[in-house]
Amino acid sequence: MANKVKIEVVGLTSGQTQSGSYTLIMGEKGSKIKLPIVIGNYEAQTIAFEMEGLKPSRPMTHDLFKSFAQAFNIKLNEVFINDLIEGVFYSQLIFDMDGSPINIDARTSDAISLALRFKSPIYIKKSILDNAGIVLDDDDTDAPARPSDDLPPMSATFFKDNFNNLSNSELEELLKEAISDEDYDKAALIRDEITKRNMS
Repeated sequence: MANKVKIEVVGLTSGQTQSGSYTLIMGEKGSKIKLPIVIGNYEAQTIAFEMEGLKPSRPMTHDLFKSFAQAFNIKLNEVFINDLIEGVFYSQLIFDMDGSPINIDARTSDAISLALRFKSPIYIKKSILDNAGIVLDDDDTDAPARPSDDLPPMSATFFKDNFNNLSNSELEELLKEAISDEDYDKAALIRDEITKRNMS
């Protein structure tokens, strides 16, 4: 377990850099290091519903999956965020079926949504949290998502194209500004660029 860190959902905010995107803020309990993960509108909705204890009139896809698993006595033991490649987080669902472990690859947003429904722990590889985490106060996050319509949306391509012209110190400064402005989509993009440079 030394290479794994238990994290939880800290908040969910609406995005500014990608239309219809949201940023899921994950973090270790008691730590200021947070992990922003950009997710889509539907995935954000399913996570927000579960966080707020809201039940839709008909089951959502993740609710259906949970019911299906429980009907066949399949238990979700944990979610493990095990890789980060070019800004994309990779996760595994680790199930128990009749005493045998089963690992299934999943999108991280789906994995977290299921973990919340199964009340299962979420773990991340320590090296990923060390490389991709950003320092963020708990007061800077909101749950559920809040709108941020006061600023015009800017494309992710705009930021990525301009990263090439910036030094590492300039990127670090931009990262601080993005966190201060609570623009976690932009912060995640800058964080990914810094991580990519450090790994190359």
